[in-house]
Amino acid sequence: MVTQVVNSAGERMDKAIAHLREDLNSLRTGRAQTSMVENIMVEQWGQQTPLKAVATITTPDAQTIAISPWDKNLVATIEKTIREDQALGLNPASDGNVVRLNVPPMTEERRRQIVKELGQKVEQCNIALRNIRHDILNEVKRMEKDKEATQDDVKFAEQSLNKKIDQYKAKITEIAQAKESELMTV
Repeated sequence: MVTQVVNSAGERMDKAIAHLREDLNSLRTGRAQTSMVENIMVEQWGQQTPLKAVATITTPDAQTIAISPWDKNLVATIEKTIREDQALGLNPASDGNVVRLNVPPMTEERRRQIVKELGQKVEQCNIALRNIRHDILNEVKRMEKDKEATQDDVKFAEQSLNKKIDQYKAKITEIAQAKESELMTV
């Protein structure tokens, strides 16, 4: 019973790592990536819809993102939404059918800001891992109070969770270092 509870931590920790990877994909690296804009919310028929659900997003070259909405009436809306999104810092241009975004090379200062953002996202993931460990330990301790687990089970759970945390922190460090080197490469 205790091992099932401890093993469930692994699934939750995998989800935290997947969320971190997704967050890091949205960080701008100086190269055009569809993930930079695909989750921007665009208003379509009075509903907020992710851009990837209303348009085809491609990167024809390393510095350009092309957005082809399926409904050509959305071109102006997409252009306005991207222009107003200060976090992206991109200036869209359209020909009436396709919205093009030129991704300028990043300055050294901007790269350092993004590395700081990277650090914040990594810390959020570490906090999520600690919260998962805390939740699982509380569950095991509750089981001990209800006489469903022994003190040995609690110690086993604590040791295995600490090992899992160490393994996942190593994964996080590896992911963060790879992203940081990608960001700092000119």
